[in-house]
Amino acid sequence: MKSAMKTVAEQPAAHLRLVSDRAAGAAPGIKLSGVSKTYRSRDGDVPSLRPLDFTINEGEFFVVVGPSGCGKSTLLKMISGLLPPTTGEVLVDGEVVTKPHGNVGIVFQNALLLPWRNILSNVMLPIDMKRLARDKYLARAKALLKLVGLEGFEKKLPWQLSGGMQQRASICRALVHDPKIMLMDEPFGALDAMTRERMNVELMRIQRETGKTVLLITHSIPEAVFLADRVLVMTERPGAIAAIYDVPMPRPRSLETMSDPVFTELVQRIRKHFFTQGSLD
Repeated sequence: MKSAMKTVAEQPAAHLRLVSDRAAGAAPGIKLSGVSKTYRSRDGDVPSLRPLDFTINEGEFFVVVGPSGCGKSTLLKMISGLLPPTTGEVLVDGEVVTKPHGNVGIVFQNALLLPWRNILSNVMLPIDMKRLARDKYLARAKALLKLVGLEGFEKKLPWQLSGGMQQRASICRALVHDPKIMLMDEPFGALDAMTRERMNVELMRIQRETGKTVLLITHSIPEAVFLADRVLVMTERPGAIAAIYDVPMPRPRSLETMSDPVFTELVQRIRKHFFTQGSLD
């Protein structure tokens, strides 16, 4: 079983078939080459990320896990074009990212729904902001709400929905303009444990049915292993790549997957990185 827990670089080729055949034939959706970030301040430079090199394939569910302050959110902002790298370049669909672009939808830790807009209007917000044709995207917004189980709640205000339902609406908002990539920054961190587990299952279903490339950031090692095709483990700040692991478990997955010995051993293996660094998730 231990051979199943090796990093991608260590694994024998035959063992990669569970998760990597699709990735091997897929085009790279996101590519980082020598990407680093240093913040300038009056007190001097503050390095956030050391140079990173990795690729996320189209349709892949890629999860980044690491301690607080290691630069995970900075990484997401650079991929979305909200923040320029200090060195290196980020490519999305083969194009260098130099500014915010329309190929991503972003889901944050909190749903951030506008309290005066009903759920359907909140989902349509990117369409209004981008001044796209409402008639074209209205049907898509309703279809997405149906996909996540919110059909019939279109006219409700955010306060009338539970936290999990609000986060489902925020996922619809991120997908309504049909981006190729969904970036998620601790999307379920504010939810209780039971709701978080249900949302993990729901997110995998949404990703499977939409075929989107997903980059998710989390502090939770079990969540990372449960969701991911591959898990990138980051070091403490300034963040660097400690390892990248394939998750050798077939899809679809259920909560029973968490009792699988392969799941347990991979969680323990990733956790050792943080014990070694003196920090926990």
